[in-house]
Amino acid sequence: MEIPSKKRERSTMENSEQTNTCDLSSSFCIQIANHALLEEAEKGSNFVISPVSFQIMLSLVATGATGRTLDQLLLFMESKSIEDLNSLSSHVVELTTRQDNDDKNLAAGPLVTMVNGAWVDQSFGLKPSFKGTLTDVYKAEAKAVDFATRASKVTEEVNKWAQDATEGLIKDLLPSGSLGSDTALVFANALYFKGAWDRKFDSERSTNKDFTLLTGQIIQVPCMTTKRKERHLYREINGYKILKIPYQSGQDMRKFAMFFFLPTEINGLQNMMQNFNSTPGFFNQDFYFGEEDLGDRIWIPKFKFSYEFEASRIIKELGLVLPFMDVGEFTELVHSQHGGKVCVSNIFHKSYIEVNEEGTEAAASTAVRFRRCCGRVKPPGFVADHPFMFMIREETSRIVFFTGAVLNPLLAT
Repeated sequence: MEIPSKKRERSTMENSEQTNTCDLSSSFCIQIANHALLEEAEKGSNFVISPVSFQIMLSLVATGATGRTLDQLLLFMESKSIEDLNSLSSHVVELTTRQDNDDKNLAAGPLVTMVNGAWVDQSFGLKPSFKGTLTDVYKAEAKAVDFATRASKVTEEVNKWAQDATEGLIKDLLPSGSLGSDTALVFANALYFKGAWDRKFDSERSTNKDFTLLTGQIIQVPCMTTKRKERHLYREINGYKILKIPYQSGQDMRKFAMFFFLPTEINGLQNMMQNFNSTPGFFNQDFYFGEEDLGDRIWIPKFKFSYEFEASRIIKELGLVLPFMDVGEFTELVHSQHGGKVCVSNIFHKSYIEVNEEGTEAAASTAVRFRRCCGRVKPPGFVADHPFMFMIREETSRIVFFTGAVLNPLLAT
């Protein structure tokens, strides 16, 4: 991989203490994104998911697992042990603990919050060791509920919890009727992000530009650009370009940035994602950027959309099947006076993102339902006039908070 000869921007991942956090792999989420892209590309739809939200929920699931189910979960998440998963989850919770800064003062750093919750049927009880991990590591409390007679009320409660935690951006995380009398417990996670660009786009220069869809159709979309003669963190590799735009951080030790991945070919999005998928830890790597003056050749569409899907089918297609089977290997999770066992039934995920001249607002929520069971030339610029990928990453840990693709900036859902 060629490193630009001009001034380089490097991640601060230099010491061993920071490097350990890089073990929070997002590889399986890239695979999930690939599956989603193949399905959404046929419809020309956008998508966005939160790798870290999936990681937190599956780590919590793994904490209650034993035997082959635990082995498969660890393999799927590329982790050596439950202790490693919980250590990394603790770091994520620390990164997303509400800061003392004024919520509206984004110059002091992005507002990034995450909350976790658990709703357990009254006929089950959490194992003391699991309850301790839930409280100490994930900063969540378990609430006893009655799924047998009040499933719809619990659905409303979880949905309101997610909506409140995401500033109203995530609505109806759990579809109507998704919980019933066979529900044993629900884990949920909610993530909210709002950041201001370190260098804002010039709103006076925003204008409509051509954007070519995967079908070849050309549409007009609102695009934004920066002030003239600004230098940008840019990299061009065989087949695609990368643009990195940091968010304001003030005195905040966390350093967030958004990355845009633009394939050279107009219809090259799928090939680019497959390339990423075949490169282990692609999104977690240390990128090297040159500082380039792109002149008037930087244009990025404004976009705002939400995406939701039930992820269990895709996850099983990727090889993680035992948590969904009646093998009874969640013995570290719950106990029941009737000796009942549980297994994962559904994984619901819903995300939202808006990108404009001021910055980015994004949110995601994931719910896991358990059921009862038995050297280059000067680049021409970065003009995102065809489908592209993006991610939002915290730079000191290289943890990926959001990733997705824009196939049509005009689509709101």
